[in-house]
Amino acid sequence: MQDKTTEIFKNAPVPKAVLSNVIPSIISMIMVLIYNLADTFFIGQTKDAYMVAAVSVATPAFLIFMAIGMLFGIGGTSLISRMLGEGKEDKAKNTSSFCFWTGVSIGIISMIFIWIFVQPICRMVGASNDTIGYASQYLAIVASSIPFLIVGNSFSNIIRAEGNPKKAMIGMVIGNLINIILDPIMILGFHWNVAGAAIATVIGNVFAAVYYISHLVSKKSMLSIRLKDYKAGERIASGVLAIGIPASLNSILMSVSNIIINNLMKEHGDMAVAGLGVAMKVNMIVVMLLIGLGTGVQPLLGYCFGARNKKRYLAVLKFSLCLAFCLSAVMTVICYCGASPLVKAFLEDQNAFEYGMSFARIYIYSGPIMGILFVLINAIQSTGAALPSLILSISRQGLLYIPILLIFKTVFNTAQKLALAQPVTDYLSTTLAVILFIITYRKYFKDFPQTVPQAEEDHSMETTS
Repeated sequence: MQDKTTEIFKNAPVPKAVLSNVIPSIISMIMVLIYNLADTFFIGQTKDAYMVAAVSVATPAFLIFMAIGMLFGIGGTSLISRMLGEGKEDKAKNTSSFCFWTGVSIGIISMIFIWIFVQPICRMVGASNDTIGYASQYLAIVASSIPFLIVGNSFSNIIRAEGNPKKAMIGMVIGNLINIILDPIMILGFHWNVAGAAIATVIGNVFAAVYYISHLVSKKSMLSIRLKDYKAGERIASGVLAIGIPASLNSILMSVSNIIINNLMKEHGDMAVAGLGVAMKVNMIVVMLLIGLGTGVQPLLGYCFGARNKKRYLAVLKFSLCLAFCLSAVMTVICYCGASPLVKAFLEDQNAFEYGMSFARIYIYSGPIMGILFVLINAIQSTGAALPSLILSISRQGLLYIPILLIFKTVFNTAQKLALAQPVTDYLSTTLAVILFIITYRKYFKDFPQTVPQAEEDHSMETTS
């Protein structure tokens, strides 16, 4: 019998199926966004721009370890949604258990690694003599939550694959809401400053992970984290890693590129670094919403691909691309017009504000096409196409961005032109994503049936209801 949690994947009208998956995902990303903005906002209320700069330079180092959660989350989601589409529920359980226990093990190793090498890591990512103390303190504390962070990041995605987007959303909301509530108490109330922000982050990550674990051990979940279900063979590990590694490489390269631009921007002073960090936060308002849209639609696309339902796959993709373009356009206008008050909320120093304002306006240039980029990235991942996913992942923040950044440094060597490297890269990456999706579609869909069972087709074509 078709499980009711995946019924919407198969039979709901396309707009309903897309929105019921996308809206909880977007809400989750909004909570992540608010959490990121809250950290910077309340640290900014200390009136110490060096603290803002310290958190800005420490964040890329932590994001490298968050990429592990992305590896199992995106890789696991892609494989599990295809397995459920094919009716292989036992293999889906094996995959979820593999993602959980492997992720936790790597998280513990990563946590110990950061504790041992925290100061060298902070120096490597661009901390100056004025910010090294704050950055080291922040990163060392936050590292204690890495195993929980990996579980949270992994299963906020994986649970969507079983048709439970609301459960995935609730876990993210719980973790981030706790963090947001504790931030002003610990940063300003207890005067713990960056240490307070770090402790709030740790507690939030723990609560999110515990929520997901409680769901996974209940009878309400189709998935499993039991050790007896752990299995890496039968193409489970390779299936997860084939899509997970490209997805995590994107996060890792994003961190590496942030480290590079922080070091290049450091030549223009700590206030330029602080301004850049805040501009990235403002740009995240657009980016996080569109990432939520892309990741939200991926399980639905993966299920349609696994079920070999070409017509429904294309209907879902078309609706998602239209929705992404409209959301991109609206958010770009809002963020461009609201850049000044947004940056002012985080930075009191006039020099840092001027940098932040100019950077924020530059970063938002890529806003109109970002939704298309993220939907196509997830559409490619939903098919299990490892090579196109890898090419796209290493291009946006590595193969394209880093050379463009270094060229801009050599040719222009101004702070504003360094920031311009990101939107230039985003437009090139979107063009590449379109090309790679066309190649993927022609390769992976050529043997799919041109028709689907009539009842299923009737539901697929109900694009308005």
